[in-house]
Formats: sequence, structure tokens, C-alpha cells
Amino acid sequence: MLIPLVRRFLATYRGPLTVVVALQFVGTVMALYLPSLNADIIDKGVITGDTGYIVRIGVVMLMVALVQICCSIGAVWFGARTAMGFGRDVRSAIFHRVGSFSQREVQHFGAPSLITRETNDVQQVQMLVLMSCTLMVMAPIMMVGGIVMAVHVDVGLSWLVAVTVPVLALALSLIITRMVPSFRLMQSRIDEVNRLLREQITGVRVVRAFVREPLETERFATANGDLTSVAIRAGRFLALMFPTVMLVANVASVGVLWFGGHRVDAGSMQVGALTAYLSYLMQIVMSVMMGTFMMMMIPRSAVCADRIMEVLHTTTSVPAPEDAVTDLRERGTLRLDHVEFSYPGADVPVLRDLSFEARPGETVAVIGSTGAGKSTLVNLVPRLFDVTGGALEVDGVDVRRLEPERLWSVIGLVPQKAYLFSGTVRSNLLHGKPDATDEELWEALRIAQADDFVRAMPEGLDATIAQGGTNVSGGQRQRLAIARAVVRRPEIYLFDDSFSALDLATDARLRQALRPVTRNSTVLIVAQRVSTIRDADLILVLEDGVVVGRGRHHDLLETCETYQEIVASQLSAEEAA
Repeated sequence: MLIPLVRRFLATYRGPLTVVVALQFVGTVMALYLPSLNADIIDKGVITGDTGYIVRIGVVMLMVALVQICCSIGAVWFGARTAMGFGRDVRSAIFHRVGSFSQREVQHFGAPSLITRETNDVQQVQMLVLMSCTLMVMAPIMMVGGIVMAVHVDVGLSWLVAVTVPVLALALSLIITRMVPSFRLMQSRIDEVNRLLREQITGVRVVRAFVREPLETERFATANGDLTSVAIRAGRFLALMFPTVMLVANVASVGVLWFGGHRVDAGSMQVGALTAYLSYLMQIVMSVMMGTFMMMMIPRSAVCADRIMEVLHTTTSVPAPEDAVTDLRERGTLRLDHVEFSYPGADVPVLRDLSFEARPGETVAVIGSTGAGKSTLVNLVPRLFDVTGGALEVDGVDVRRLEPERLWSVIGLVPQKAYLFSGTVRSNLLHGKPDATDEELWEALRIAQADDFVRAMPEGLDATIAQGGTNVSGGQRQRLAIARAVVRRPEIYLFDDSFSALDLATDARLRQALRPVTRNSTVLIVAQRVSTIRDADLILVLEDGVVVGRGRHHDLLETCETYQEIVASQLSAEEAA
């Protein structure tokens, strides 16, 4: 997957890559030319005592070196810009692909793994691209050029090159083939460390409350130790590569001096030619070393590329329809017709044969025990999941035929876990309506019973909100999430147990303030508290994904045993009546 990934995202950088290759070619040719000039200085200047020749060729060598330096700087500059642009494009592609995923795909990969792929994996491939522009382009040019120049200087010693290069290639191949599995395992171990670290940071209060620090420390130590052992195993092979290269290079250098010295003594070779041949041999070995360095990076980058392409090749399970509907026939209607939903691999559906209809001005409430499928029902409306049976219609159109942006524009969702983004109160509310005025924001806060504590903050609407809203209480976080949905004034409100963190008085005031706002909208409420839903126009009682009761509060008190049990557990007989 490494080659397809690089080819796909470097296609737009053909121009800079061409410049890199050209500069590297010129710079390498200049580097190969220097030993010949040095040989001429020794043979024609030093031995003969011609100082003028030494000066003239020395000036030429300085000019050649200057050209080589300029070409190297230019190649690195263009290569770095290309590599950084490549990394930016890959990260952007992963980000947009993950943004299109449904909850199913996100759960499949897991947040820690997606974060690692977006950061560490992309960085590994990006570094490979950078090193390719600076080393991989140079290495083959230097190797081929060095061999040609070495043979040109003296054919009699060429057998040393013919032996040295294959021995190096064989030794490095054996080492690299043993490194690949370690690098592949290392990335999964990094995922595990990231997962544990994320869990422990997020749940630090729970860890401390239950005095679980020793156990969590042990869990992290185990994962960290596993990663360390794999990294050490890969590092051992890595550490073996350079000594191997240097051993072969030094043995080859001794061979050149030994056999070349005999040829000089016999008059078959000049001293300058011997030094030039030794320089070319070292350049050949250096090119192999550069290739070795790249070979060290390729296995790990290949593993990272596989993980990146796995994300990019994953399609969402809730794709946008080809002939998407944008014109809605109705306004604010929500209709479920024998809806069924099953998670992949599940033996029993989460929801079965669920049907109801809600129109503007009506409130439908869903109540039931934990695991009854209440939140799953809410997630089906905005297509976080797709129904596996039956039909779910919004404004008279099946949600699977609606253009996603059009669907989301008519829905105001307050999820079960109220999540706030890092920023300010204002920036979080503007997620609901980007062009909302301050008056609209304060009105939404007033309806959500959140204006009092926001006004108490010194910065008001510009008060800082930490990631996840961790610097405000659970009830305040819930009210801000409700205000974010209210400021949008959607056609359909989805409240997924959104009042659970509120005290009864605040809950009552909030619902009272919502009535005028939702008079022309459809409201779907999932709740655990009977007091939150008792005034709903229609109450659905779910048990194991099946509707076991349907009607208003007083009707269900007489006809639904499950609802009677829920009411009895929360209210006295007098309160229920």
C-alpha cells in the first residue's frame, strides 16, 4: 500500500519532484567529478611539482564543490516542501474520511487507533518522502556513477566492487526481512499505549475514587513494557545494520590498498588513480549506506501506509444516495414504519417492528429500561446508523434517500453524553447556528436555563470552555448542549436523555420554556424520569427493543405493566395520579 499511497498524494507535486531529481543529479555528478580532479592534482601537480597546475585545478575543485553545495541545498528545500505538503494532504484526507464515518466505522477502528493513524503513521510516511527526496534519489545515481568512474579509473580492481556490492545487499536484505514483523507489531502496541493513556486521563477521577492507581499503573506498565520489548527487538536489528556496512566497507578499503599498492608498485596504476579509486569505492559504499538507511525506514513506513490506506479505503455504512432528495414534501414530520435494527454480528435485533408518527407540535417520548434500544432509536433519525429493516422517514422522505446535509439541517440533536468543544460558550453555541446574533444566543441560553451561570462568568459568552466541557458541571454542560440545539430552531428536536443531570425544578422550568419554542416543531424525547415525559402526546414504552406500551401517561398507568413498574419505582401513587 506504500506505493499507491505515495503515488496518489504526490501526483500534484510532479514539478517540485522533477526539480529535486535534476538538482540531485547535478549535485551527485559534481561529487563524482571531484575525485578525478584530485587524482589529476596528485599525478600532474604534486608529483611533478607544478604549483600552477595545482592552483588551477584547485580553483576548479572549489567551483565544482560550490555547485554541489548549491544543488544539495536546493534539493533539500524543494524536497522538504514536497514532504510537508504530502503530509498535510494525507492528514486532510484521513480527517475528511473519518468525518464521513458512521458510528459503526468509528467503533470498528477505535478513537486511539484513528488518532495514531492521523499523527504517528502519517509522520512516518512523511519522513520517508523527505528522506527519499534527499537520499533515495542520490543513492542510485551515486552508486551507478561511482561504479562507472571506478571502472574507468582502473579495470583491474573492478572485481572488488563486483564482490562488495552483492555482499552488502545480501547482508542488509537478511536483516531487513527480520525487521518488518517487529515494525508492524510496534504500531499496534503504540495504539494500545495510546488507548490506555487516553482512558486513564479521561477517567482519572474514577481511578482515584476507587483507589485503582496501582492497578492502572500496572496495566500501563505492561503495555509500555510490551512496546519497549518490540522496539528493542527492532532496534537490535537496526543496530546491526551500520556495523555490517562499515565492516564490509573497511574490508573493501583494505583490499583496494593492498591490491592497488601492488599495481602501483608494478607501474600499472598511478598513485592519484589509486586515491581516486578508493574515493569512488567509498562513494559506492556511502550510496549503499544511504540505501540502507532508506531500507530501514521503508518497512515501518509500509506498515503505516497499510494502516492509512485501510482508513481511506473504508467506506461509510451510511452512504449518501446518488439521486439524493433535497426538496422535502412535508415539514417537521417523523415517521417510522416497522423499523428494525441489528448491529453487525448480533443474533437478536436491538429494535423490532417499531412504528409511530410524530407531526409538528407533537411530543413523542420513549422510556424503558437500560439496554431497551432508546438511544439506538434516536441515532437512527440523523442516520448515525441505518435501519436494517422497515423505513424511517423525515418530512415524508426516507432518510436513506435524503441528502445528508439537508437531513441534518432540519434536526437539532442533544446526545446522551453532552459534549462541548474547546473554545468559548459562544463558539460552542455557534455550532448550532453559525450566523446567530448575541441576542439569539442569550435567548437560547435563557430557554435552556443556562443564562444565569453564563452571566455569572466574567467573560460571559466569551468564557472559556475546556475540551469536553470538563470545566463546567454535568448539569451546566447539558444545558449548554440544549441551548446549542435551541439556537438552531430545527424542525425536529431529538433529546436523548438530555435532562438527566438536571434537578427536578430546573427540569420543569426548562420544559416549560421549551413549549413555546417547540410549538411548531416535532420533539422526540428519550428519558429515564417519568416526570420529564408525563406531559408528552405519545409515550412509547420499550422493553428489549419492542414497544410494549403506547399512549399517554394516564392511559399507560392503566394498560401497561412495564410502565406501571417504572412509575412505581419513581413516584408515589398520589404523584402518579
